[in-house]
Amino acid sequence: MNPILTTTLATPIKPKSEDSFAITFAPLSVEEVYLKANDEANGAVVMMSGMVRNQTDGKPVVSLEYQAYEPMALRVFYQIAANIRANWSDVTRVVIHHRVGHLQIGEISVLVAVGCPHRKEAFEACRYAIDTLKHNAPIWKKEHWSDGSSTWVSIGACEQNC
Repeated sequence: MNPILTTTLATPIKPKSEDSFAITFAPLSVEEVYLKANDEANGAVVMMSGMVRNQTDGKPVVSLEYQAYEPMALRVFYQIAANIRANWSDVTRVVIHHRVGHLQIGEISVLVAVGCPHRKEAFEACRYAIDTLKHNAPIWKKEHWSDGSSTWVSIGACEQNC
């Protein structure tokens, strides 16, 4: 089993009050996530926005549907934030919000933001967060193709370009 999942399942991590984590059916707000990541100590807020695109490997996609095992996914989010703080101690805020449900082309599916005094650490921590989320969180997407077919895929099974 993946060590991060083993740690996540065995040891409950309590999120820091200044951080924000969500799995929601509601549309995600760039402005809201940015404000949650912002702090007077920050010199940088780095945000990553994942969106539904109109194709995968050249095959036309008309929409996506996301499902998550929410309790475990949130524990993975908390562990990601704890690991960020262990590796980039100056980080002031970590925000991870993921959408579930049916999303159309162009809609935001995930927002990750990290606030930090310095941009280098903010970029590194934000990249770590999204890469780890995609690899470890129990979140699945169903791609709806233009030919009427559809396929479920674990976001962790995606190649790096997903």
